[in-house]
Amino acid sequence: MDLTTFDTATFLSDYWQKKPLLIRNPWNSWCNPLDPDDLAGLACEDGVESRLIELAAGDWLLEHGPVAEERFSELGGKPWTLLVQAVDHYVTEVSALIEPFRFVPNWRIDDVMVSYATQGGGVGPHFDQYDVFLVQGLGRRRWQIGGLCDDASRLREHQDLRLLADFEPVEEWILEPGDILYLPPRVAHDGVALSDDCMTYSIGFRAPSRADLLGNWTDDLLEEMPEEDRYADPGLQAQSNPGEISTEALGALHGMVTAALADRDAFTRWFGRYNSTRKYPDLDWAPETPLSAEDLRDLLAEDALVSRNPASRFSFVRQGGQSVWLFVDGECFECSGASAALAERMCAVPDFVVEDDVAQDDQALDLLVRLFNQGSLGVETEE
Repeated sequence: MDLTTFDTATFLSDYWQKKPLLIRNPWNSWCNPLDPDDLAGLACEDGVESRLIELAAGDWLLEHGPVAEERFSELGGKPWTLLVQAVDHYVTEVSALIEPFRFVPNWRIDDVMVSYATQGGGVGPHFDQYDVFLVQGLGRRRWQIGGLCDDASRLREHQDLRLLADFEPVEEWILEPGDILYLPPRVAHDGVALSDDCMTYSIGFRAPSRADLLGNWTDDLLEEMPEEDRYADPGLQAQSNPGEISTEALGALHGMVTAALADRDAFTRWFGRYNSTRKYPDLDWAPETPLSAEDLRDLLAEDALVSRNPASRFSFVRQGGQSVWLFVDGECFECSGASAALAERMCAVPDFVVEDDVAQDDQALDLLVRLFNQGSLGVETEE
């Protein structure tokens, strides 16, 4: 499916991270990519992140999955919502929903959460810290939009859900199948199903916090720092008051910290690895027996279609000339020449055919072997 009546340039300049936008069915042909029963089946599986939210006695009750199959028949006529995370990792047709939105860089894309709700179902008024496209798959849903929220916004006393205590809608839309609602971070919203079999696909984006970046990077730096890397003052002179921490000492101490944080290449390597680490590492395509270069050459000679593992994260950073650093599933690969071109192609498309000249390049072939053996790539051959 493609977006045929959507102006990407206008959206990015006027709406992205600025204000909500209702996009009436912009698809060339909308077709709901997942059956509700299949979504319920996923929610019953171990290892799949799912939640069941039931509206009872005027309050929302949360259960974490896996959901027992018989639980659905016990819900009766009360409004309820099923939420299943990262469905794009399991269902190819849902994964394809991300492709039209790749005008946002890969490193910012998180996953596709799918919700199913009966009439009246929802999760309550809330706000998120990230951008999201809400694609209506089946049924109808009413979305009410409020103002911007922050840490001072008052929340209801609820042990499981972060629900707004004071939600005042300023705009309201009813979405039909194929319609899309874009919401920037921190915009209050509340969606309620107006029909049974109401399905919504939430294409979410990642926005690392300053605290996460500092905490995780400094943790990584600490692992590399030798014990003997310590403060020293061989030019120490006597002070009039020994209780003073001198300006010179503070400058040296601050310099020790900022010098470590100022290494741009070290940060680039760390962030690429950190950002590309899989959210769900159990979705592994690694072969039982590692492939050799010759094994892979034989597979590629059959015009095999190479595919990215949908749970894997691919991104790259240019290093000047014909070189790039490729980051995949927490690993960094230094690439140049044919392997650099291959790395860029792998980041641009979800599947591809490897040309003969690339398969004959030792560095490019070695890159492919490593990615196959770590479970980041898979292959389909003609039967």
